[in-house]
Amino acid sequence: MGTVFTHGRYLTGRRLRAVLRQPAFVGVGLVQPVIWMFLFGQLFKKIVDLPGFGSGNYLDFLVPGVVAMNAMNGAMWAGMGAMEEIQRGTLDRFLTAPTSRVALMTATVAEMAVTTAAQTAIILVLGRVGGAHYPGGAAGIAVVVAASVLVGTVFGGMSNAIGMTVREREAIIGVNVFLMLPLTFLSSAFMAPTLMPSWMRHIAACNPVDWAVRSGRLALAAHPDWPGVAWRLGALAALAVAAVALSVLTFRSYQRSV
Repeated sequence: MGTVFTHGRYLTGRRLRAVLRQPAFVGVGLVQPVIWMFLFGQLFKKIVDLPGFGSGNYLDFLVPGVVAMNAMNGAMWAGMGAMEEIQRGTLDRFLTAPTSRVALMTATVAEMAVTTAAQTAIILVLGRVGGAHYPGGAAGIAVVVAASVLVGTVFGGMSNAIGMTVREREAIIGVNVFLMLPLTFLSSAFMAPTLMPSWMRHIAACNPVDWAVRSGRLALAAHPDWPGVAWRLGALAALAVAAVALSVLTFRSYQRSV
């Protein structure tokens, strides 16, 4: 276990140094969520007047949704990093060394988690500048960051598993395009659950993106619902562990094929 953590720390640091050499990529990844936040924030700001919506400021409602959407969208490209390592021959060179196989798979997810946490902090700051309020304080903000990291880990692990299975960039792109918008809109990221159609509300209840959205929203409320936050974060954590375990299994399958 000590070897896994040691190698994981080194490999994660290697990937983070690559990010620091090109920090513009972190900013570029924020362009879409910031546009969505302020575009949708202005376009639908009157929607809070609908009976049953339950929020006085649409930007307060929207920020946790944009955070979760950004975490999912960024992490779903983690498999592309694995593809680059394969095509450059870097991964095969690691396989000839006594490098932990678990660390090789988890390093990409760990790097995405750090990047996601940084992007989440920036989105929260921009949301506050735009007029959002966070009455839940520091504890609520910490939950939003934790939820974004967990949902990013879920989709990062799944993306790695897909990459190791199909080993084609086009397949990863196709899966991402197919899943991103349905998973976003089949959640309460932009609309209160009470105003969603019944069938959509039931799907959202099983959607990990919605778990991240609602845990952040509940934690940022003036009177946080901590039991509701706890079970959603727990479900995300369990799913994240399963996704990373799946990515490790698919990696071992790749290892046997080379």
